Amino acid sequence: MGTIMHSGADFVLVIACEDRKGIVAAVANSIASQDCNIVESSQYGDENTGRFFMRVAILCPQEMTSQSFTEAFMLVATAFQLDWRIHDLRKKLRAMIMVSQAGHCLNDLLYRTSTNRLPMEVTSIVSNHINWQRRAEHEGISFHHLPITAETKLDQEAKLLSMVEEQQVDLIILARYMQVLSDQLCRQLDGRVINIHHSFLPGFKGAKPYHRAYERGVKMVGATAHYVTPDLDEGPIITQDVSVVDHADTVEDLITQGQDTESRVLARAVKLHLEHRVMLNGNRTVVFK
Repeated sequence: MGTIMHSGADFVLVIACEDRKGIVAAVANSIASQDCNIVESSQYGDENTGRFFMRVAILCPQEMTSQSFTEAFMLVATAFQLDWRIHDLRKKLRAMIMVSQAGHCLNDLLYRTSTNRLPMEVTSIVSNHINWQRRAEHEGISFHHLPITAETKLDQEAKLLSMVEEQQVDLIILARYMQVLSDQLCRQLDGRVINIHHSFLPGFKGAKPYHRAYERGVKMVGATAHYVTPDLDEGPIITQDVSVVDHADTVEDLITQGQDTESRVLARAVKLHLEHRVMLNGNRTVVFK
């Protein structure tokens, strides 16, 4: 289906349900009955699963709250057995950024946030190293050093969960955070953690993937942003991209292009999430542009 694009919405309504006739009409009528105006609408019916997905951006009366909208929308939601949420765009999502030693993604996210290209509030920066403490302090963002060893991993993850709760974190961004989250933590934060990695997986796992890719003469480098699950680097993909390289490029050229691509892809995935354009569909995602 097509997409009606518009800016200036107050709320975003996202819906997933069993596909059946009359859903779009019922949703639109309910919105109109509350004196709201649809300024952007996207929908998709998955023929393979029989599931229907919809995202509607709404301009509402000034006095409307998400609670009052919810109360009025319950009749439609119950009738069609909708899985749904209403998001208030007037409130920025609160994000925690986790990073290890490479800072290209972190710096890009901080710049885009400071220039309002990413509608989020960064609550803190968490790292297993201290490389980026001064950068965090320069931005006026709290920095938390959580060094990880096999012995301290579970205790540090417990501290991390406490911080997520205390800071009321909506989204955790792994901006080249080079520690594997435990299965338990992944399940507790399901759908709330976005990771970025180079696209050489699964062919070049482990250390120095760009060097090994260079030795094999690869002709493109890329990146994948995805939600984190207990299946390492195999969570539902949000977005991907590549850049072309050739025989004259050095290992350093590949690394530079790869880092640029990682930064770009991660920022795009985060923006899509912040605007509530990504919906889980089993192991896949529906991404409304």
